[in-house]
Amino acid sequence: MNVFRRLFHSAHKESLVLIDISAGSVAGAYVSYTEGEMPTLLFARRLPIEIRTDEPHERAMLRALEILGSTLIRDGAPTLVRHTGSGSADAILVSVDAPWQETKVRAELLERQTPFTFTKAMVTTAIEKTSVTTPGKLLADESIIGTVLNGYETRQPYGKKVRRATILVLTSLIDEKVSGSIVTMLRGFFHTRKILSIAGSSLRYQAMRIAFPHERNALILDSMGPLLSISLVRKGFLVEVKEITEGISIKNTGPWMQKIVEEFTELAKKFPLPRTIFLLAQEDEAALFEEALNAAKLAGLWLSDNPPKVVPVLGTHISGFVRQATPALPDLPLLLMALYWRHRPSE
Repeated sequence: MNVFRRLFHSAHKESLVLIDISAGSVAGAYVSYTEGEMPTLLFARRLPIEIRTDEPHERAMLRALEILGSTLIRDGAPTLVRHTGSGSADAILVSVDAPWQETKVRAELLERQTPFTFTKAMVTTAIEKTSVTTPGKLLADESIIGTVLNGYETRQPYGKKVRRATILVLTSLIDEKVSGSIVTMLRGFFHTRKILSIAGSSLRYQAMRIAFPHERNALILDSMGPLLSISLVRKGFLVEVKEITEGISIKNTGPWMQKIVEEFTELAKKFPLPRTIFLLAQEDEAALFEEALNAAKLAGLWLSDNPPKVVPVLGTHISGFVRQATPALPDLPLLLMALYWRHRPSE
């Protein structure tokens, strides 16, 4: 943009509400975005999900979400007003974790005998034709996470002449009933109809690609809540996601470690395991999980005497991408959500 355009160009601004829903807690935040500047997380709050005797998990979650919504309006909106001049958000991004979500990876192949021009419209049509509906599940998001043209990974694929193209698609499915209840409640609190949902494991993988662009081969061990997911990234692409729906207690890392070893063993039968393990966990729990991983006999799975490198991902890793203006302790899932939104694919 030249000097004269900058003089008369008004930077685009946007306010966003983040809602993170896991099996054990709900969290919310206000984030302010200004074109050309780092996003600013203005207010954040996380509340536990407290399940009463004989109460369905879903009902307990919605009760916690209702309290969270009231807190955001009462305590968070004034902060947004002071920063932006308005207490209204332009959109709401909802991240939903297991047991209410599911993440799938699939590859779509486009191949012809004569060269053809690879276009965005072609990709959209191919994905729409092969999209599979699941009873009781809402298709919340389909993200293109990689494109291979004529056997070569390509970051800017559109407009190129090819004979063969492979599109890697990451799909987020959310329990339809739960999603409807979440959306209805949020619309009752916030004056916006723009509510976008995505599976938590899908969002965090995409945010991790932004935060660690040079780590093209890694395992992502996502233990942000009582449930666990393992993602395998090879050559920059997500090739496998395993979600473990059994609850795992922070007080006993034995069963947690046993399950991880079992899943790593199954992955090793199909793929060479990368030597970097990213650990996503709440910061007060990360050290305990890291210690358990380092103490486990994992080197044998890599057919090596050297164990893999465990990298606990902390809020400080995201501080170069998202500025936190609230005095609250860094909340990694919310920071990753703010990072994802800034770099999300254009609509």
